[in-house]
Amino acid sequence: MPKAAHKVVVIGHRNPDTDSICSAIAYAELKNKTSDLVCEPRRAGKMNQETEFVLKKFGVKPPRMCTDVNPKIRDVDYREMPGIPGSTSLRKAWEIMRDKQIDTLPVTSPDNELEGVITVKDIATANMDVFDTGILAKSQTTYRNILETLGGTMVVGREDDVCTTGHIRIGTATPEMLESTVEKGDIVILTNRYESQLCAIEKEASLLIICNGAKVGRTIQRIAEETGVAIMTAPCDTYAAGKLMSQCAPISYYMTRDDIMKFTLVTPVADVTRVMAKVRHRYFPILDEDGKYCGMVSRRNIIALRKRRIILVDHNEATQAVEGFDQAEILEIIDHHRIGSLETSGPVYFRNQPVGCTATIITQMYDENGVEIRPQIAGLLLAAILSDTLVFRSPTCTPVDVSTANRLAKIAGVEIDAFASEMFEAGEKLDGKTPEEVFLQDFKVFMCGDVRFGVAQGSYMTRKNLKAAQQLLTPYLPEACGKQNVEDLYMLLTDVPKEESAKRVAEAMEIVGLTKYRHYYPDQLSASMLQRVVIARAFATQPDLLLMDEPYGQLDIQLRYHLEDELIALWQRTGTTVIFITHNIEEAVYMGQRIMVLTNKPTSIKCSIDNDLPRPRDIASPDFVELRNKVTDLIKWW
Repeated sequence: MPKAAHKVVVIGHRNPDTDSICSAIAYAELKNKTSDLVCEPRRAGKMNQETEFVLKKFGVKPPRMCTDVNPKIRDVDYREMPGIPGSTSLRKAWEIMRDKQIDTLPVTSPDNELEGVITVKDIATANMDVFDTGILAKSQTTYRNILETLGGTMVVGREDDVCTTGHIRIGTATPEMLESTVEKGDIVILTNRYESQLCAIEKEASLLIICNGAKVGRTIQRIAEETGVAIMTAPCDTYAAGKLMSQCAPISYYMTRDDIMKFTLVTPVADVTRVMAKVRHRYFPILDEDGKYCGMVSRRNIIALRKRRIILVDHNEATQAVEGFDQAEILEIIDHHRIGSLETSGPVYFRNQPVGCTATIITQMYDENGVEIRPQIAGLLLAAILSDTLVFRSPTCTPVDVSTANRLAKIAGVEIDAFASEMFEAGEKLDGKTPEEVFLQDFKVFMCGDVRFGVAQGSYMTRKNLKAAQQLLTPYLPEACGKQNVEDLYMLLTDVPKEESAKRVAEAMEIVGLTKYRHYYPDQLSASMLQRVVIARAFATQPDLLLMDEPYGQLDIQLRYHLEDELIALWQRTGTTVIFITHNIEEAVYMGQRIMVLTNKPTSIKCSIDNDLPRPRDIASPDFVELRNKVTDLIKWW
């Protein structure tokens, strides 16, 4: 059985991100050092550019692809039985079957190509065909096969010669009888009778077989050599020799050559089971990835199937797991996401922590087991943390992630900010990529009750690249929703630089007057403060279109006036289009560039007024009062 079949596959989710790949590599190494398991990291999909950059930077070979862990023939304890050459005699083939207790043998070429199969049934059929005295010539049997089967010795001639003509004759009759029955090229089985031997030679037989271990006289040997007749002796009598002659034929003459039922190492066991249920064969040949013969599989082997063993990292959702996970034995799950829909057939080691990255947990496990982290592995774990936490700006990032990353950076010998910039820049390149390729770089499917939804993510170092990705992906999303078979789909695009984000957050907090409360928890804020947080969040995103429905309704007058001025400043600075809904006429005149007065239900636009008053506006000026009164008149119902 190949050693690879007993390996434990450590694998992340489909459409793998950097954490999924790097955590699999790091955890496989940890398990190999701390357990008796032989673990191999694998990937469940194509790597993105970011991950490729990370592996190349730290000189780590990418894991092999594994998109399906359904049991394959390679997972079965099949028999690594060597093939036999087609020149093997039927007798020898039967002896091998008897000794190995198998009823089917593979026939292979010198370079291990599968040429056919020979079964016990084939040998039995050949032995029953006793009346075909020309079988050795038809099957091109070598003298070596005859010697091997009879236990004989070559006296005259070469062992490599081949029977090409004639029939098998028993020469126990008188020389006179032999003279009328033996023809040129025949194989004659004789005793030690000199006259009969000489007669067979004179009749130009191709081969004499002298039985009972009798010695061949010098004169007979000389005449045979002169006439080109081969001679061999056998210890058995003529009866036994005649009975064994059909067993000398090579198996290549009787073997099945066409329509051989065979499988490959990657053939699903389910397919093999279906085939076995339809035929009476017990053993089937197996071919490796190069098409070479490598063993035999039987029903008994299938029944004793050993499931593939896997360890899942960075996910615990059935919709994200590699195909066939439910047919495999899940040993462990290491994850930092919510507990999802994945079920196991038995208890497993399940480690789930509320941190920003699986790599953070795995680093802890290295420490818990007292295993030193190599610089290469430290680099991979660091990259995973920086990627998942967006260089510590993600809301899922914890102090544990930050401290872990700083420590790993020292081990790996890299500077975090510089390395993060390189990594994200490598991952955000869109040149030559299709929308689908960009979309699938980090896409996951989740289940919430009966609702199946998908989340795709992308991180970019500049607003320019983020906008480019947005333009590329937006038209593709409806198509992606259908292809991924989800009811809802979300695309998250993030600009990574911490400095820019921190600056925008600080500005937004200053606008709404919450700077000194920035570290408060939501339950520590008043209702008006929470409303200001909502407004700050809207400001921080710098949207192209901002819809504000009476956002200042719960705020005091002083703060309300302050935010009105700040909103005007934001609009002037960014060019963001703002649709502001209010019942305050003075507020509308003070802020609006265009004022639209609506009717009662059914709602329609009653009047649209362009507001050309200069900014900043003076609410006490005659022009302001006039416009305010005009709007008031438009909405009067009394």
